Amino acid sequence: MTLKPSAFLTSSVATISGTVSNLNNELLEYVNPEKPTHDHSSVYYQRFFISKFTLGDRAIEAKFSTPMVVSDGDTMTVSGYQKGNGFQVLAYANQTQQVSKHENWIVLGLGALFFLVVALGLLNSELVAEGALVPKLFLIGFVGVAMYMGYRALLIREAISLLQN
Repeated sequence: MTLKPSAFLTSSVATISGTVSNLNNELLEYVNPEKPTHDHSSVYYQRFFISKFTLGDRAIEAKFSTPMVVSDGDTMTVSGYQKGNGFQVLAYANQTQQVSKHENWIVLGLGALFFLVVALGLLNSELVAEGALVPKLFLIGFVGVAMYMGYRALLIREAISLLQN
C-alpha cells in the first residue's frame, strides 16, 4: 500500500511557474551566544539564504540553507504553500539554468524518528510511570518536535513530487 503525503497534509502544496523579476537576495545569520569573541569559526554561525522575488504576479519567498540559483529573467517553477501575503518555496526548478533544488527531507524524517525513539524511551521510564510532571512535559515536547519534523519532511517530499510531474 502506497500512501501519498498529500493525504496527511492540511496545507495545500502547489506549484507556480513564470519569469523571475524584482530579485532580492538576503543572508540571515544567527550567531551562537556562547561564541568566543576571538573565534570566527563557521561552527558558531547558522546561515539562511533568503531570496525574495516575483514570479509572474505572485510574491515569492524562499529560505534555503544554500544560496538559491536564480537570476532576474529566469524561467522557473516553484513548489510550496501560501504563507501570509507570499508564497513559501519548498522546492524549485530553474529551467533557464537547468537546476533543481530542495531541502533534505530524508534528514528531517530521520530526525523525526530519532525524537520518537527518545520519546518512547522516556515513556518507558519509571519517572513517567510514577506520574512526575517534568518527564511528561519532555515527552510531550519530544513528540511535538517529531511530529513537526515529520510533517515538514512530508511537505518537502510532496513539493518535490509536484515539480517532477
